[in-house]
Amino acid sequence: MNRLHLAALLGFALAPLPALAGFSFDAIDGGKIDLDDWKGHPVLVVNTASLCGFAGQFDDLQKLHEELGPKGVLILAVPSDDFNQELSSDAEVKSYCEMTFDLTLPMTTITPVTGAAAHPFYVWVKEEAGFVPGWNFNKVLLGPDGEIEAIWGSAANPSGVIRERIEALLP
Repeated sequence: MNRLHLAALLGFALAPLPALAGFSFDAIDGGKIDLDDWKGHPVLVVNTASLCGFAGQFDDLQKLHEELGPKGVLILAVPSDDFNQELSSDAEVKSYCEMTFDLTLPMTTITPVTGAAAHPFYVWVKEEAGFVPGWNFNKVLLGPDGEIEAIWGSAANPSGVIRERIEALLP
């Protein structure tokens, strides 16, 4: 149940949270990745881990970045050690992903996606969609309006239905 439904049950009105309002991540290369900069464009946010059995999906995420990035799509990897499968430092993550997967897509610093320390974006996803990552490589697709379009679990490959769903959101 999201916060709007809860407010309605309790008998008071609550303004919806603006989609993407103020969500930014620390970039692994330094600086910030501000999701507000991507309003009007599809955004795929994926919680990743370098040592996960699903890490082979980095290849498909990179391909999406190369092919759809120029069309205005953000593919964002959010490394997380919430499931104890991430390397110990941002520098190690960056180096490993570059050397192993030729990764050039935007990545955040190692970021909590669950629990009390979860990044505000993932708190918002939980409030809006009732979804909390249960493992690595969950995908959250935001539409051009900043609203959640779809969520897929770890096993969903980015090159199939996810790619089709992203392409359908392009102008």
